Amino acid sequence: MSERPPISPRSPRAALEPEQVPPPPRRSERARNPFVVVGNAIITLLLVGMIGAGAAYYYGRQKLEAPGPLQEDKVVNIPARAGMADIADVLQREGVIDNNRWAFIGAVLAMKARSELKPGEYSFQKSASLRDVIGTIVEGKVVQHSVTIPEGLTSEQIVARLSDNDIFAGSVREVPREGTLLPETYKFPRGTTRDQVIQRMQQAQKRALAEIWERRSPDVPLRSPDQLVTLASIVEKETGKPDERSRVAAVFVNRLRQKIKLQSDPTIIYGLVGGKGTLGRPIKRSEISQPSPYNTYVIDGLPPGPISNPGRASLEATANPARTRDLYFVADGTGGHAFTETYDQHQKNVAKLRTMEKQIQNDTVEPADDAAPPAAVGAPADASPTAATKPPPKKPAKPAAAPARQGAAQSTTTPPVVQQ
Repeated sequence: MSERPPISPRSPRAALEPEQVPPPPRRSERARNPFVVVGNAIITLLLVGMIGAGAAYYYGRQKLEAPGPLQEDKVVNIPARAGMADIADVLQREGVIDNNRWAFIGAVLAMKARSELKPGEYSFQKSASLRDVIGTIVEGKVVQHSVTIPEGLTSEQIVARLSDNDIFAGSVREVPREGTLLPETYKFPRGTTRDQVIQRMQQAQKRALAEIWERRSPDVPLRSPDQLVTLASIVEKETGKPDERSRVAAVFVNRLRQKIKLQSDPTIIYGLVGGKGTLGRPIKRSEISQPSPYNTYVIDGLPPGPISNPGRASLEATANPARTRDLYFVADGTGGHAFTETYDQHQKNVAKLRTMEKQIQNDTVEPADDAAPPAAVGAPADASPTAATKPPPKKPAKPAAAPARQGAAQSTTTPPVVQQ
C-alpha cells in the first residue's frame, strides 16, 4: 500500500490561487501588421479632429452671432485700398468689434469674404454682430447722402455748390451748358466724383425733358425741347409759388403767340451777369433798354438759351400752360401775383401794389434816381416798375401812370426791382 504525500494545510486564499500561472496569449500576427497600426492612428486623429472641429464650429458660430460692443448706431469710413487687417483695426478702433481683432479676421476667412470686402462709408447698427458687420461690408451697403439742388440755379451756381460739399471728390472739368441739369434731391455715397454727379443730373434732365416734351400741349408755340427749357427757365425765375407756374407760363405763351415782347426782368439780370445768377443790386433804368441777347425788353421772342436750370414742375407747367388769355401779371403784395388780360386792369393792380408799398415804406429812404422802381409785367421800357407786360401797340402807356414792367417776383417791402 502506497503512501500518500502528507497534506499540508493551506489558507483559503492560497487554496484559491492557481499553482501555476498560465502564459499570456500570443499576440496575433494581424494586430502587429503596420498597416493596422497606422490605420488605428489615423482613425484616432480623425476622431480627435472631428471633435475639435465641432467645438471650433460651435464657438465660431456663437462668436459670429453674438451681439457686438456698439452702444448705438455708428457711421464708420473704411478707406480705399484697406486690407483685411486694416479694416479690422478700423472697426476695433471705432468700437464696432471687440478687442479680439483675430475673431474678425477668422470670421472673414471662414466666410470666404476676404476678396469681397469693399471700402466706403458704412452705418453699423447698435450691437451689430460679426456676421452683420461683415455682411454689410461685403454687400457694399454704403451710406447714401441726400443732396438737394434747388430749382432756378444757374449751372455755375450748381457747380459752386458741389465744390463746397465735402462728400464729393475731384473737380468739375467744365461747367455744363445752362439748362442741362435737373434740380432735384439726389443720393450719393461719400467719395462720388463731382463729374459723376454732373453726369447723373444731366441724364436725369434728358429723361425728364423727353417725357415732358412727349406730353406737351399740341398748341404750345415752341418748336423744340431746347425752347421748352428756355421758357421754363424764365417761368422758374418769375415765381416761387407752385400753383402759379402754369399761369405765369400761360402769360408768356400768350405773348409769344401775339408776338409781344416777353419783358422778363430775370432775363435782364442774366444778360448782365451770366452764370453768376444774381446782380447784387436793383436793376437800373438804363439797363432795361441796354442791348443784350438775353434782354427780353429789347429782343423779340425767346432769348438764345436758358437763364437757369428749371425744375420738373416748371417744365411741366411750360409744356402744359393754363388755358387763359392773360397777358400781364404783377406782384399782389402777398407773395403771389395778380393776372390780367387787359393793360388797363393791369395798371389798376400796379396802383394797388404801390399803395400797399407806400403804406409799408413810409419810413424808408427814397430809391436812387437811377434805380428802377418796383417790377411788373408788361410796360414800356421807360416806364416804372412791378410786373406788367408791354401793352399792345394800339394801347400806349400813359407816362403819368408810370406802368410797371414785366418781370421779377415783386417784393412789397423794397421799392427797387427785386432780382431773383
